[in-house]
Parts: sequence; C-alpha cells; structure tokens
Amino acid sequence: MTELDVTILFAGVVAGAAPIVLATLGETVTEKAGIINLSLDGTILLSAMAAFVVALETNNILLGFAFAAVVGGIVAAIVAFFSIYLNQSQVAVGFVLTLMTRDLAYFLGNSYSRLQGPQVVPLPVPLLKDIPFFGQIFFNQNLLVYFSLAMIVFCWWYMYRTPLGLQLRSVGENPRASYARGINPKKLQMMYSICGGLLVGLAGATFSLSVKPGWGRPQGAEGVGWIALVLVIFGGWNPIKAALGAYLFSFLQVIGIYCQGWLPSVPAQVFQVAPFPLMIFTLLVMSLAQKESVVNWAEDHHQKKTIFAVFFRQRTNLLGQTLQTGLIDNFFNLLYKSQ
Repeated sequence: MTELDVTILFAGVVAGAAPIVLATLGETVTEKAGIINLSLDGTILLSAMAAFVVALETNNILLGFAFAAVVGGIVAAIVAFFSIYLNQSQVAVGFVLTLMTRDLAYFLGNSYSRLQGPQVVPLPVPLLKDIPFFGQIFFNQNLLVYFSLAMIVFCWWYMYRTPLGLQLRSVGENPRASYARGINPKKLQMMYSICGGLLVGLAGATFSLSVKPGWGRPQGAEGVGWIALVLVIFGGWNPIKAALGAYLFSFLQVIGIYCQGWLPSVPAQVFQVAPFPLMIFTLLVMSLAQKESVVNWAEDHHQKKTIFAVFFRQRTNLLGQTLQTGLIDNFFNLLYKSQ
C-alpha cells in the first residue's frame, strides 16, 4: 500500500495546479472583458506541443515558453476578432478552434512523441524552504509555481484595486457605458483577450515542460481546458475563487494517484477520470449552496447557518448589487487595507 505523506501530497497539489491556475486566470481575464474563449482545451494542447518542440530544437526553455504564449495569444485573438469585429458567435468559433487546435497539435507533434526533452528544474527559496511543513509545499518548487501563485494575487489586485481593472470590468459588463465615458471597448476587449490567451499558452507550456514533461498522445492535459472554463464560471469570475477551484481539482488528481496504490484491483482509468465528475459535482454543490432557497433553509439550522455565513455571506450595496463578504473576500480585503 502506498504510504501517504501529507507534505509530499500538498506539494504535489501545488505543483500540479500551476498550469490549471494559469489557464483559469487567463480565461477569467478574457471573460471579464466580455469575451468567452471556448478554445482553451485545444489551445493548451497546441501550446504544450509548441513549447516542447521549440525547447527541444533550440535547447532553450525560455524560448519554448515564449513561443507557447504567442500561440495562446494568436488563438485568443482569432476568437476575439471574429466576435468583436465580425459579430460571429463566440461559442461557435471557440468550439471549432478547440477541435482544430487539438488535432493540429497531434498532427504537428506526432514525430516528437515520447522523446526526452528539456524540463524546468526546481528552484528552492533559501531560508523559506526550511520553514516546517509550509516550506516544502510552497518554497521548494520551480519558477512556474511561484509565478502562478504571484499571478493569483496580481490578477485580483489588478481587477479590483486599480483604475485599469475598473475599465476591464466596465467593458465586459457594459461596453456602451464605457464608450460613453471615452473608452474604446473593442480595443480593450481585444487586448485583454490576447493577455488571457498568453496565460493559457503558458499553461500549456507548463504541462509539457514541467508537470508532465514531454509530448505524446494522450499528453495528459486533455480536458483541463473545459475544467478551467467551469472553474471560472462557478468561481464567479473572481481570480481567487477560481484559483482555489484549480487547487481542489489538482488535489483530486493527486489523490487519484494514491488510490491506484491503495486499490490495485480497480482499473487505473477509473482514478484518471474520477477527478472530472467529482470536480463538477463539488462545484455544483457549492453553487446550489448560494441559492436563496438553500440559505433560507439554513436559517432554521444554527450550525449550518454559521457555515453558510462564513463562506457564502452576502450583502447589498447602495446600487442594489450583491456583494460577497465571505471568508475569502474578507481576508484579501483586510490584506490590501493593511498595506
């Protein structure tokens, strides 16, 4: 039986979540600007293939990441262009692109399947890595993990604490009102769609150069793009909540690996597929927990009411907008005010 080491478990969760976090943040930025990019799954595969091939041929990992980011940006720009300037369906264009980019990745990367290539090495942070428990989890990782953690805080700060973030949200929620205030909504939507695509491209590169080094069919990143889309929606387009969902999904994947050792009689494919339906079920429960009827039911149960108040408490501002004031939001609001 596989022995469970909690430190190794959570270190694996943080490392494995890095590409999912980047893809989720990229889609959050894109959707905040009012564009839905359904090509995530194919984009991740194409950028993963591009990153591995470029890094292998040039022996330069940085060039591989740069090329992958460009691939993600180009695909996102195509979706945005068709939507903004040609008034075509975002859903249709995105769905066609995810199929095309997936097949293109398999076709162009076929000759590079199962080859040994470069990969990102760990870069422990001196002193911090020696902190009991947390040091091994957060500070004994590679640069991509540190980058993904920093991007969570940066995206939240940029969206909700800067004038530029206010413009981003305004063009996504009400482009006409933004135009009336002198903002060019089409230009901003295109720009932020490309920015989101760059992060999605980096997510693909993180898969093939770090989390699951190499390229092949299957690569191991299939389906992650759809999970990222779900996380963005159920996270309420909030970078913090969406990222926490990414860590939850990574946790389910890592636990699935341990379960293969604990239950050898169960086919390995069951544990590989299980995180996907379990993740959707968990997010569905969390969404239902915020419905008014469920909250009213919890009013009659003191313990349940306390739990709901901590995580899902809401209030209404003077404009009649519903604001989340749960544990996560309050923590980051206090963190920002203390600076």
